[in-house]
Amino acid sequence: MELLAERRLHQLPAEEVAALLDTNLEKGLDLFAIQARQQSFGPNAIEVKGGHGALFTFLVQFHQPLIYILLVAAGITAALHEWVDSGVILSVVLVNATIGFLQESRAAKALEALARMTVTETRVLRSGEMSRIPSVELVPGDVVVLQSGDKVPADIRLFRSRDLQIDESTLTGESVPVNKAPEPMPAEAPLAELRNLAFSSTLVTYGQGRGVVYATGGKTEVGRISEMVSTADSIETPLTRKMTRFSRVLLIVILGLAAITFSVGVLRGESAFDMFMAAVALAVGAIPEGLPAAVTITLAIGVNRMARRRAIVRKLPAVETLGGTTTICSDKTGTLTVNQMTVREIEAGGQRFQVTGSGYSPEGAIGSVGEGRSVIKNTAASDCLRAGLLCNDSTLVRDGGRWDVVGDPTEGALLASASKAGMDAKQTHEQHPVLDMIPFESQHQYMATLHGGRDHLPRLLCLKGAAEVVLSRCSSALGADGKTVPLEPAAVLRQLESMASQGQRVLAFARCEKPPTTHVITDADVANLTFLGLQGMIDPPREEAVRAVRACQDAGIHVKMITGDHPATALAIAKMLGLDRAASAGGREPLVVTSRDLEAIDDHALIGIADRVAVFARATPEQKLRLVRALQANGRVVAMTGDGVNDAPALKQADIGIAMGNGGTEVAKESADMILTDDNFATIEAAVEEGRGVFDNLSKFIVWTLPTNMGEGLVILAAVLAGVTLPLLPVQILWINMTTAVLLGLMLAFEPKEPGLMLRPPRNPRAPLLDAPLVLRTCIVGLILLAGAFGSFRWALGQGLGDAAARTVAVNVFVTVELFYLFNCRSLTQSMFALGVFSNRWILIGVGGMVAFQLAFTYSPLMNHMLHSAPIGWDAWWRILLTGAAAYAIVGAEKWLRRLWTTRRTQGPLLPRHGTDHGAARGAG
Repeated sequence: MELLAERRLHQLPAEEVAALLDTNLEKGLDLFAIQARQQSFGPNAIEVKGGHGALFTFLVQFHQPLIYILLVAAGITAALHEWVDSGVILSVVLVNATIGFLQESRAAKALEALARMTVTETRVLRSGEMSRIPSVELVPGDVVVLQSGDKVPADIRLFRSRDLQIDESTLTGESVPVNKAPEPMPAEAPLAELRNLAFSSTLVTYGQGRGVVYATGGKTEVGRISEMVSTADSIETPLTRKMTRFSRVLLIVILGLAAITFSVGVLRGESAFDMFMAAVALAVGAIPEGLPAAVTITLAIGVNRMARRRAIVRKLPAVETLGGTTTICSDKTGTLTVNQMTVREIEAGGQRFQVTGSGYSPEGAIGSVGEGRSVIKNTAASDCLRAGLLCNDSTLVRDGGRWDVVGDPTEGALLASASKAGMDAKQTHEQHPVLDMIPFESQHQYMATLHGGRDHLPRLLCLKGAAEVVLSRCSSALGADGKTVPLEPAAVLRQLESMASQGQRVLAFARCEKPPTTHVITDADVANLTFLGLQGMIDPPREEAVRAVRACQDAGIHVKMITGDHPATALAIAKMLGLDRAASAGGREPLVVTSRDLEAIDDHALIGIADRVAVFARATPEQKLRLVRALQANGRVVAMTGDGVNDAPALKQADIGIAMGNGGTEVAKESADMILTDDNFATIEAAVEEGRGVFDNLSKFIVWTLPTNMGEGLVILAAVLAGVTLPLLPVQILWINMTTAVLLGLMLAFEPKEPGLMLRPPRNPRAPLLDAPLVLRTCIVGLILLAGAFGSFRWALGQGLGDAAARTVAVNVFVTVELFYLFNCRSLTQSMFALGVFSNRWILIGVGGMVAFQLAFTYSPLMNHMLHSAPIGWDAWWRILLTGAAAYAIVGAEKWLRRLWTTRRTQGPLLPRHGTDHGAARGAG
């Protein structure tokens, strides 16, 4: 039993495996052995480890430095009986925590989905009798019977197989069902090539087989993936990390300024209570109370925009993470490709034909390469297509606007290629009804059909299969003119090699006539055939995926293909997508790295290779996980796509996991942060564009809101240092912060994406939330607010206005400067006129609402009573409006000077500028 852990049973004969497992291949286990093994190995189910409870999940939402500051401020204001202030602050905290709790409670269900996948019933041989039992009762040593439609209940070493084919795409990424055979395999064979093993949760698509269970529950391949999913790191998003660092710095600054304010005031002889209130006012002013809500709402708007572009986001921070993505690791089948086999080339009668169109749709055409006949006039090519249609056990169906195959994907491709030549499947089968068939068997590597026709005419035998096998049964070939010519096997094999080098799966076709009295055929009848030609097929790349990959590369995003498919197929698709250019950029690195190569590479070397190589084939779940971690170790922000169980660990480990909504497993979906409803790589490119727009708008909000908090803190500090009355009260500071955040700042979340967004390089994930130019701008506006509000407050007192009216002037200065500055923040580099004054109508609605609120704040008796404000005259308003206009002009001039300086720095003063201004984009932070 110790050998079970080594997973090398594939290299041993089935009899030796049975001996190691102490079982009988003809009778199975007896009752006593079953009971003992059930106690020893436990149920055949994946253990789901319990997570944290709902209460813990809710409480952990408060574990943020910014939230700590808000909670302390709420507690202090409540202790001072400032109930309005305290209530507003607590409301902000609770809303933020509730949104975070709801978001997290929907995630982390991958293990439950894995457990559900493995629960089924199975036929088992015990004590010489066949019975059906729940798969959870299986133990190592049980003999299991498999047939078409069954889900494999455990990891099984096959010892008998008849035309057995198993779809392992969810586990290995192999795009077509795998033919299984019981013969021993080489010890070093990768997972996707282990033909004598059947793995838990995969699906039997054809044939029958028997095998002995060698692994159950957590010891299966799916169980090992479950363990990797549970141990994969839950990665913080770049925004989360930056917000955490920003909040910590802000906490230190606020506490420091509050302490200075209190200490200076006390040393100047002011009362400790008054100075404590001043310190509280400063702390409340410096805290951006609206920031958590603004971040959440901006992300939510991004979620809605992405949903309209067929990307469903399960975790809010994933929206921004997409915008910061530097590397996209994509599965091949179904994401970059159409996930439908398509005939691309036909070689017949000495001529090669190209086939257009993709998938099983009959739309497309067949054209010759160079000079030559059309496929209709080339008899060999026509007969090759007809043989593919007749020697076929599948059908094409149309579901809505999509064509699909009922049966084998390869046969579906042959039906589609015949349709493109104008052949009608139903009519052709009516003219040549099937009389007998030799189904495909792995030991024969061919399929043959016998067809009848009109009375007393010869029967038609059609053959398709591996080229070497078909050639061995042919004695002649058909020429383009329909005449029989000598067969040249060497020439056919050269054509085969040429097509296979492009990643195509190649089938050969032949035919012969049989006497009219023939009604059945045997293997002996499949001889002396006439060779017709070759058809090469591949799962082609989506046309929109080709464009999307190029757009990502233009945006500075590395695209990598990590697939379980064959290296030649992966490389062929990579070349069609343009990924080979990125791969060759690494210099001496190979174009494709396989699973065997990855096994020989240590983690340190993998960091460099993962960054430079673009195509990884035959990758196992562990290797996909290693590749993602290697890229992250190199500072990359990684988006990982996948649809299978084998993708789940890497999806969870990636900065953003992207699952396929149509063809993806539940395991992949529950491990992912985002789900594509159309399974299309082009949707990822669209989502990246939306993510970049979301980060832009978040940056605009932060750049807009921070000067207000800085200005409020500076005004309080200046008043204490000058020993004068506070220009702002805590409740007025809260009024400014909350109303402007909702009515002005949040309007930036609706800002349309700026032109050239996808021509910028990706953001540096290590860069701070705000770069130096934006910090400088924040300081400039903060100082404008200090000078304008403090100066206006002192001016109002000098005009004989009372404290309440003077503070009303100061509050209106803050709001008006924020209002004018809002138009500056619509773009961090351009003026609002470059964007279009009316391109964001929400800005105008918010401004109108803010004006109405401020008039109520100033002139409503109820608001005067609650917020300690007072009416002011028009002589004060023109000073307020002038301050706001000055702020707009100063920031506009700063942006213009920075654009001019950036252009000269990147191009030189005399060189004309061509193309997109990437320098300005980088200057935007």
